[in-house]
Amino acid sequence: MRSTFIITTALTALLAFTSLPAMANTVHLNQFGFGNAAGGAQLGFGNDIGIWQHGVHNKATSKQNGNGNLGVIGQDGFNNTGATNQHGNGNEAGIGQFGSNHNATISQDGNGNIAAGVQVGNGCDANVNQVGAGNVSAFVQDCQ
Repeated sequence: MRSTFIITTALTALLAFTSLPAMANTVHLNQFGFGNAAGGAQLGFGNDIGIWQHGVHNKATSKQNGNGNLGVIGQDGFNNTGATNQHGNGNEAGIGQFGSNHNATISQDGNGNIAAGVQVGNGCDANVNQVGAGNVSAFVQDCQ
């Protein structure tokens, strides 16, 4: 009986220790409307994903591999697609889209990169790729 208790305690402690990094990450999802889809993946410590969608048939994904990354996507309208993909540490990416039929992708490989964007109107496309460290990028588009 005593050895069973010790083995059970050891296995519980091992399980708690190995799942600790997952507890350090945060995901926030808010969707209003119908036909919206959101997803994401995190590997590392202290990552944060925030997705807000209001409208119809919007799609958002955020993937993070590293530590201390922040990915934010906000969409208001119809048929918008936004994606953030980050590999490294201390990266920040944000996409804000208002209107319809927008596509935006931000990909960052490295450390300490920052990218932001806003798209307004109808049918804007943006694709930002940053490799290295300390890069900063911003985009604003008004498409009709």
